This record gives sequence, structure tokens and C-alpha cells, in this order.
Amino acid sequence: MNTRVQKLIKIKSHHPRWNIAIKTTPFVATIVLLKFLTHYLGYEFLSINSFFTAIISANIFLIGFLISGVLVDYKESEKIPGDLAACLESMADEGFIIYKNKNSTVAQDFLCQLLEFNQSLVQWFYKKERTENLMKRLFNFNVFFSEFENLTQANFIVRLKQEQNSLRRTINRIHTIRETSFLGAGYAIAEIITFILTFGLIIIKIDPFYESVFFVSFVSFILIYMIYFIKDLDNPFNYYNEDSLVEQISLKPVLDSRKRLELYCKTSFL
Repeated sequence: MNTRVQKLIKIKSHHPRWNIAIKTTPFVATIVLLKFLTHYLGYEFLSINSFFTAIISANIFLIGFLISGVLVDYKESEKIPGDLAACLESMADEGFIIYKNKNSTVAQDFLCQLLEFNQSLVQWFYKKERTENLMKRLFNFNVFFSEFENLTQANFIVRLKQEQNSLRRTINRIHTIRETSFLGAGYAIAEIITFILTFGLIIIKIDPFYESVFFVSFVSFILIYMIYFIKDLDNPFNYYNEDSLVEQISLKPVLDSRKRLELYCKTSFL
């Protein structure tokens, strides 16, 4: 069975929303198995108390704090593909107006360069294009702007520069989000506390036994699940990772803008 077929089967076998749950389940199963072993071997020597429950509450509070932090970036990131598409199409509007007014070959080339930039932008999201190269492409638009000075009014050039600046600022923002982890030390302490708590749940004695199995599996599942969730949510532009656990920000606005840019480019050569 080739790799492509395996990927299709993997995609169709479950909805992406269950990815984290599926990845968490083996850990929980292992913890429950260890709980059975410690129970029948008589190694449950801890007793439940208010201090232990307070640690669980503190860890949940810490996880909630981490989630609130990464959600800010995630909600902001949802707007970014639409902003990028709007900037590119606004620049195309200006270029098309110059072409129509002056029948300029420079404007034709500019429209086609915007289409190529859009294609490079999509490749960049998947880390098939370096940020440095993308910035060079963006900088090269200045050559066209200098040519436009003799073809149009100054305020047209100003609008193009504003859109160029917006693109540069947004690309830098995306690069920062996907290369920078939110509070790495916070992740570390959450992982340490979760490990200690799950170990404590294994050796703690709760009667009757079936209740202890339920609470151990439930609490460990929630804690491990949330850590995976936070880590994956921390990078909403993780398109280049095929093992990404949650749905990423949609690139549909950028992909849709490519079709319109293709139309601009083709129309200018008719």
C-alpha cells in the first residue's frame, strides 16, 4: 500500500477533532494498567486528602492560564489569511488600473509577480519557502513602484507601499507566532505536575476499587489531553507538520485570492 493511500485512509478514518483523544488514549490505558498492577500487588500506600485535590486544582488553574494565553494568538491568527489576501488583491487593483490607463507592460509584469508571490506565500506556510526569500520577493516590488512613478499619481504609489508594509508586518507576525513558544517554562511545570499527579493516582488508595479506576482514567485523560491541546494550539500555522493534532487556521482566503490574481494576470495579456 503506497504512502498516498495510507494518508487517505488515515484522513477518512476519523475526524481531526479526535486526533488528540486518540493520541492520549494509549497513555491513559497504560496508567490504568499500572493502576491494576499496583492494586493487586498491594502497592497502594497513599490516601486521598485535601492536599492532593488542591494540587489537582492548581494544575488545572495553570493549564487554564496557558490556554487563555495561546487562545489570544489563535483568535488573532484567524484573521491573518484574510488580511493577506486583501492586501494582495488591493495591490492587484492598483496595478490593473495603471495597466488599463496606460497599457503598461510594467503593470502586466507586476500583476503576474503578485500571482507568483501568492504561490510562494502558500509554499511558505508549508515551510517549502524560506522567510528570507519571501521577504526578498516582497522587496522586489519596489522596482515596479519606481517604474509606476511616471505612470500614475503619487497617491497610487502610497497605497501600494501601505499594502506592501501590511504584508511585511503580517508575515513577520506569522513567523514570530510559529517560531516562538508561549511560556515554555509554564509548559514544563504543567508537564511535571501532571506526571507527579498521574503517578500519585496510580499509588493512591480509593475504595471501592472501580471508583479509583474511573477517577484515575478520567483525571489523567483530561490532564494529558489539555497539555497536547495547548502545545498544538500554540502554533496555529503548523501546516508543515502532518501529525498536527488540531485543525489549523484556514488558508482558503489566500487560495481563493490566487484564482482572482490569475484572472488579473490573464486579463492583462488579452
